[in-house]
Amino acid sequence: MYRVALIPLALVAALAPAQTTPAAAQFLSDWQRETNQPFWERRDSRGGWQNKQEDYRRSAVRSGGGRPNIGPEAPERVTFNSNFAPNTIVIDSAARRLYYVLSPSQAYRYPISVGREGFSWTGTEVISRKQEWPDWHPPKEMIARDPRLPDKMTGGVRNPLGALALYLGDTLYRIHGTNDPSTIGQAASSGCFRMMNEHVVHLAGLADVGTPVTVVQSLPKALTMSTPAAAQKQQSGL
Repeated sequence: MYRVALIPLALVAALAPAQTTPAAAQFLSDWQRETNQPFWERRDSRGGWQNKQEDYRRSAVRSGGGRPNIGPEAPERVTFNSNFAPNTIVIDSAARRLYYVLSPSQAYRYPISVGREGFSWTGTEVISRKQEWPDWHPPKEMIARDPRLPDKMTGGVRNPLGALALYLGDTLYRIHGTNDPSTIGQAASSGCFRMMNEHVVHLAGLADVGTPVTVVQSLPKALTMSTPAAAQKQQSGL
């Protein structure tokens, strides 16, 4: 006869709080566990997809969760002596920085994440649409790699597009927020540009539909190593 070990009630009570995590924390544990890549971009040592218990499609539409109010937050303002026109966006992929050009000598500088190897691109597009808490429609190629992905996820704190997206031309690329700021500064996306939610809201308040966006592999060091504008004024005694 087998005996069944009884778990003390005190131990059950001690373990219970760990099962009640906030929605945002649950999102991170489900979608970006152990690395800074979502589960559908990770492979195990045998080349298969991690955490894939069975090959099935989840419901066609999934909820992105709540939509908290996100206020704008300005990044540092730096000297930026260039020939780029004011009120345009310049993205330095190598440095993982996005610049909103204010004048021939100044710009806002935002930290971003860029496309990982094989998904990076350069060129010029224009902002064709702005959308708060955008829905996410995973491309068919991504769904083919992992059938667990939904056809659509509504905007919210579980949605990888974050609080706001700026769509680039007729492409699938966007400048968008992220609900996981730990990915900022990395090459982790499928060609889109991620920003902190507060930063993308700030940028959207400056950049209108039609704003040109130029993506380059790298900018000259004379531009990327610019002194913050406020510090430069202090040094000059202004």
